Amino acid sequence: MKKSLLLCTHLLILLLFLACGEETTTEVAPVTPTSEVNNQVPIITPTGDERYLNTKSKYIFDQDKLHTFELTLPEASLAKIDQDPAAEEYVEGSLTFEGETISPVGIRYKGSVGAFVNCLSGGNWANPSGRKICTKLSMKIKINWNGSDRQFYGLKKLQFHSQNNDKSQMRDRLGYWLFRKMEVPAPRAVHAKLMINGQYSGLYSLVEQIDGRFTRQNFDDGTGNLYKEVWPLTADGQPQTEATYLAGLKTNEDENPSVEIIQTFAEEIARATEAEVPTVIEKWMNVPEIISYIAVDRTIRNDDGAFHWYCNGGDCSSHNFYWYEEPTQKSVHLIPWDLDNAFENIITDANPVTPIADEWGAISANCEPFRNGFLGLRQRSAACDKLTKGWTTYETLLAEKLQELSEGPMSREKMDEKLTEWAEQIRAATELAADQHSDAVSVDSWESAMQLLRTQLDVARLE
Repeated sequence: MKKSLLLCTHLLILLLFLACGEETTTEVAPVTPTSEVNNQVPIITPTGDERYLNTKSKYIFDQDKLHTFELTLPEASLAKIDQDPAAEEYVEGSLTFEGETISPVGIRYKGSVGAFVNCLSGGNWANPSGRKICTKLSMKIKINWNGSDRQFYGLKKLQFHSQNNDKSQMRDRLGYWLFRKMEVPAPRAVHAKLMINGQYSGLYSLVEQIDGRFTRQNFDDGTGNLYKEVWPLTADGQPQTEATYLAGLKTNEDENPSVEIIQTFAEEIARATEAEVPTVIEKWMNVPEIISYIAVDRTIRNDDGAFHWYCNGGDCSSHNFYWYEEPTQKSVHLIPWDLDNAFENIITDANPVTPIADEWGAISANCEPFRNGFLGLRQRSAACDKLTKGWTTYETLLAEKLQELSEGPMSREKMDEKLTEWAEQIRAATELAADQHSDAVSVDSWESAMQLLRTQLDVARLE
């Protein structure tokens, strides 16, 4: 019965698409059902004329559009990933966008600890487990599934962030927009509506994947190594090992990669005296870029990012960042990631897990781990890291960047304009989700959260 319903669904999509043929030049690709082993996910061979093959990613991340994406999975496959979202296991399905279907694609839930809080049946929030109990969970769609080189508007992956912990539904989009406006390499983000097996799941944040395609688009030489969450120095000030870098490598993995650039950078920082560190920084980094990064990061209180050193036992480390090494210039760049907790600690430490105790450049407990916040989680001052300490010496440039941010993209006039524009763009989608799902943010709660965000921005501009 399920197979028949799925086949009928695809035939109906095909017929509807043909009926609209006079309004588009895109041809319908042939659809061939796979065997029962593949759960009847259709194999669609593109003709080459599809819009998704011939249009750049700018269309997907158009700030003036609210796109709708449709996912179709066999019921058994959806039930499988719903039973254990934290396993982050891919299943096959299809993606339909503006009348064109790509199939098969890989589909899975995604997220760190915070993304699963209160959304899985397991009782330990710090170790997510159990079945899905929220309507929305963050999802990743792998277009280049099973080793194919297929792309979708130039993209290999799509990432839909649930925004479950953000009633304003704005933190991701606004944070990345501010980084980019300050000329910091950062992902693009827009809102998007997501349908799953014909049902409206809700409003998500669609955030650009940081990968080789991202580096080629954002750097003069984008062929270099990209590392996820590998800080150049360990907590005790030693350069990371080659094995650690290779474990965090996200590009060039299969090309006998060398980590010489970032490893040499780390070694020079480790060897330098405190007075010499700025010279090393200026050799390897675009200083205005990294100070702009710091200006945005600290202004929006991105307390779950690169400058929060969480401590577990004797080990301390930060997360939610990437490093890119540009091979031609032999330079390194810090890239922000995962901003769903940004802004919330501007007025008070609203999040019991993320608050950073120190002001920028300050040191507590003589660089020993210390407890902070309502939960008493242990952290270490960011300025105890030799590289971060070096960045704190650029006080004049940081003051200039903070003023540029406050008077420019984060000015009250610009923020009122952007937030009003984006709020109107997502209002109907927010109302629809609230009407259909009891766990969706209510319109009243959303509007209150938007007002709080505006107040937080006002406070941030004064600091």
